[in-house]
Amino acid sequence: MELENRIKVARGINRAEILLKNARIINVYSHDIHKTDVALHGGRVVGFGNYEAKEVIDLDGAYLSPGFIDGHVHIESSMLTPKEFARAVMPGGTTAIVADPHEIANVLGIEGIRYLVEANKSTPLDIYMMFPSCVPATNLETAGSSLTSSDLAMYLNEKWVLGLAEMMNFPGVLNQEESVLLKIQLAINAGKRIDGHAPGLSGKDLCAYIGAGISSDHECTNLEEAKEKLRLGMHIMIRQGTIAKDLEALLPIITPENSRRIIFCTDDRYPHDLFHHISGMVQQAVDYGINPITAIQMASINTAEYFRIPYVGAISPRHKADLLVLEDLKEFKPRMVFKSGKIVSQNGVFTGTTEYKELPPIRGSMNVKWLEEEHFRIKAESNRIKVINALPGQLLTKLTVEDAKIEDGYAVSDPERDILKIAVIERHRASGNIGIGFVRGFGLQEGAIASSVAHDSHNIVVVGVTDSDMLHAAVDLVKSQGGKVVVKNQRKLEILPLPIAGLISNKSVEEVMLKMDSLKKAAKSIGSKMEDPFMSLAFMSLPVIPEIKLSDKGLVDVNEFQITSTFS
Repeated sequence: MELENRIKVARGINRAEILLKNARIINVYSHDIHKTDVALHGGRVVGFGNYEAKEVIDLDGAYLSPGFIDGHVHIESSMLTPKEFARAVMPGGTTAIVADPHEIANVLGIEGIRYLVEANKSTPLDIYMMFPSCVPATNLETAGSSLTSSDLAMYLNEKWVLGLAEMMNFPGVLNQEESVLLKIQLAINAGKRIDGHAPGLSGKDLCAYIGAGISSDHECTNLEEAKEKLRLGMHIMIRQGTIAKDLEALLPIITPENSRRIIFCTDDRYPHDLFHHISGMVQQAVDYGINPITAIQMASINTAEYFRIPYVGAISPRHKADLLVLEDLKEFKPRMVFKSGKIVSQNGVFTGTTEYKELPPIRGSMNVKWLEEEHFRIKAESNRIKVINALPGQLLTKLTVEDAKIEDGYAVSDPERDILKIAVIERHRASGNIGIGFVRGFGLQEGAIASSVAHDSHNIVVVGVTDSDMLHAAVDLVKSQGGKVVVKNQRKLEILPLPIAGLISNKSVEEVMLKMDSLKKAAKSIGSKMEDPFMSLAFMSLPVIPEIKLSDKGLVDVNEFQITSTFS
């Protein structure tokens, strides 16, 4: 029996498979570092001390850390398949992630979740999942699917489901909506975690939200918000994504006394930001002055214990041998990465194996009613318009009321004041829904940019100077089965096709990165002043993040949770 053999190996009766000699163990249980040898067998740690082994690797005093775990991430936001995602993050020390397949579920429902579950089997990265709680996120937009409490009940007891993913519909919780409470009660009955998503929620409403059974939040952007949620018993997930970067603002909250309630996560990252993944957050925390062991706890055991993942996140007998060999505790760039006792990366190069598995077919997801240029016109109802103001490095937006530029009775883009048209086109059911408004912050002087990555329902979102270029950008995405595109003078300058649900590429991480670089250059050539306009574009349609957004149903006042007029 495997258990009998493991006991014999641990006692020194049978030989171990691997002995890591002269290691300095970063012990996240005892919060200290001690020098010893570590025996590995059957993909797990079996013991400390002098063992006979088939293979001996002398670490020569290097540090041995548990592998890092991302506490909340949407793989789809990387635009990569799980296999390519693993190739990017594992050399940096990420050996497990807790994924929320919310994005693909909003497009393809259970079919999309099953696709990711099967795709996960081709990679050595441990990919745990939370079941999406809000598909669709709200009734203020049109999604491609709807997941009910019945769907949750069918999958909640699967081993790969850790709990209920971010409960974005906090108004639904506070207003005791039956469909929302049914999902929460199912997760509570199953003893599973319920993750939160409640930006800015405070006071009695926050107490009610937590009292409903929601135990974490990754939306804190300032110290006061994080302190209140921490004091009320929440686990705080500090996020450092490509656009939402909260780590610097929240590092001061971390103390030796409260650090075990804090977890690192990335939420949404583009490929360029995956190679220094959770390791980059650990390094930034240490650079700030956080004890290295504490920083590593937040990247490993804290996450494992919060999600109740057994025998992961520490270096201890029976734990998975997910290990990082670090030269020092200043630059967290692993010399070697072990996954279940096998070397998967050396000196920053992925050396692991990714199995080929035939993936289940998925349907096309670009179902758009015929578009004409006139669909992008906005008849002037007054000379004052409401404008969405994109904020650099944030998912939050601000509302301002501005004078409209009016031509022939229509409100049009005004690039001189950086007020551009924005449109969200429904792409799941060919309903013909198009929401149109105005946005500031993109800086385009000509042309248009468009994307089928548009949180959370992932309709087509377009920002442009002219109606004709906006039309061509949208049509290009329909033809490519989704993606991101830059158009000028009715001609595409660059396009990244995303044929899997309009979210994911079937190309390598290197190819996607090259295309993204080219898209940024093309966007800059037509005036974009954002470092990454496509990441900001993707969140202009997210009606659960204050304070003003646009969906296919119209301009959304997020604070009031209702559709509002473009004109004031």
